Amino acid sequence: MEVANNVTEFIFLGLSQDPGMQLMFFALFLFFYIVIMVGNLLILLTVFSDPRLHTPMYFFLSNLSFVDIAYSSATAPKMIADFVSEKKTISYWGCVTQMFTFHFFGCAEIFVLTVMAFDRYAAICQPLRYTTIMSANTCIVLASLSWLGALGHSFVQTLLTFQLPFCHNQVIDHYFCDVHPVLKLACADTTLVNMLVIANSGLISLGCFLILLASYTVILFSLRKRSSESRRKALSTCGSHFTVVTFFFVPCIFIYLRPSTTFPLDKAVSVFYTTITPMLNPLIYTLRNEDVKNAMKRIWNNMVSLKEK
Repeated sequence: MEVANNVTEFIFLGLSQDPGMQLMFFALFLFFYIVIMVGNLLILLTVFSDPRLHTPMYFFLSNLSFVDIAYSSATAPKMIADFVSEKKTISYWGCVTQMFTFHFFGCAEIFVLTVMAFDRYAAICQPLRYTTIMSANTCIVLASLSWLGALGHSFVQTLLTFQLPFCHNQVIDHYFCDVHPVLKLACADTTLVNMLVIANSGLISLGCFLILLASYTVILFSLRKRSSESRRKALSTCGSHFTVVTFFFVPCIFIYLRPSTTFPLDKAVSVFYTTITPMLNPLIYTLRNEDVKNAMKRIWNNMVSLKEK
């Protein structure tokens, strides 16, 4: 395939061509990536270590943290290394792999966030039936379907893109291999592929976002008859979730629910869902969640006690 396409590697233009800006971006995004890894690993450790958090809500939160680690790792390490590299290149098959993993974990995040909204709907609107609706088997099935759906999406997305021929143009005006920037390099008619990409990525993002909005609308209406304390707790949990959803879905819809055209703003918008959202998720879910904060305090106290002994 590499020989047939006459392309063995691609060259990234990155976020900036200015050496001073690249050094600043190197330090900034390295810090972001460390926060992503530490924050999400801390949530995983907390959820697995505290039996009180072995509930459907935190099961899906641990799935989200794992996705964030893998999702950001699909692009961040290469981007950070490129900031201090003279030539920002990636092999043809490296580009294929990066696009596949990026869309696999990105779509998994979309589905996990949607399932988390369903979990909150069941907890708030169907409290008496919640344990029956969100049983252990149901949680495993929903998580499995999320991962399988993401795998199918990523396989189709990558296949649609790289079944096209690439002749001589190797320069990708981006900092990672994404669909629209790569399609611009194909030396073939991409009209049909563009439509399929919109149907695959754009409609998934939009459809799940509309489902999320509908679920939150129902939740808000159901809270009108609750006590002020119940409303406060429910709104705090749902507010955290909706903040994450907004930061992730709005940029995704902007990028993927349109024809294969690229704008200068695209790279800055992409930073939101590739780096900013995975970094904010653990901060939002810990700073606004009393259960997680209390669990972290218990783990810390246990560690201090063990050291003293």
